[in-house]
Amino acid sequence: MPHHTHNPIPDSYWVEPGRLMAGEYPGLPDEAHARPKLRWLLENRVSFFLNLTEAGEADLLSYASWLEEEAADLGVTPTHVRMPIADMGVPTREHMAAIQKALETAVDAGRTVYVHCYGGIGRTGTVVGCYLVSRGLNGASALERIAVLRQHIPAGWRPSPETAEQVAMVMGWKSL
Repeated sequence: MPHHTHNPIPDSYWVEPGRLMAGEYPGLPDEAHARPKLRWLLENRVSFFLNLTEAGEADLLSYASWLEEEAADLGVTPTHVRMPIADMGVPTREHMAAIQKALETAVDAGRTVYVHCYGGIGRTGTVVGCYLVSRGLNGASALERIAVLRQHIPAGWRPSPETAEQVAMVMGWKSL
């Protein structure tokens, strides 16, 4: 189960406590702020980072080396996988199926996963919504569940997923 210490990542939430967390890019805004976030995630047993951002997106700083250093300090070996989706966009059904396979494989293997994009709203909400559908909810119930899970975070007032196209992907999701 997750530690009950202060979560330093404001726009993040547990989808399945101790198994799947979703949220904003943990490398923001700089190394001094990112390292405590990464350490907190590692201390809460996150061992699989699913990064939905594109390389070079919005001049985001890569957190991979900081993650490796924090993990080495704790004696753990996390996995960092980038499976990019364009900002405000949706992936092809095949790419979403690959994302879902990576996510489900990690969760089913007992890994704790942190899935994120930049703000943790659009792309992240789309991936989480499809995950919840693959776990047995219908699309509408998955979207409602995301809204409930996000209600306590600063950006919880923003709809997640963000765009009509993203919502449509969740509503129509079926595993390939």
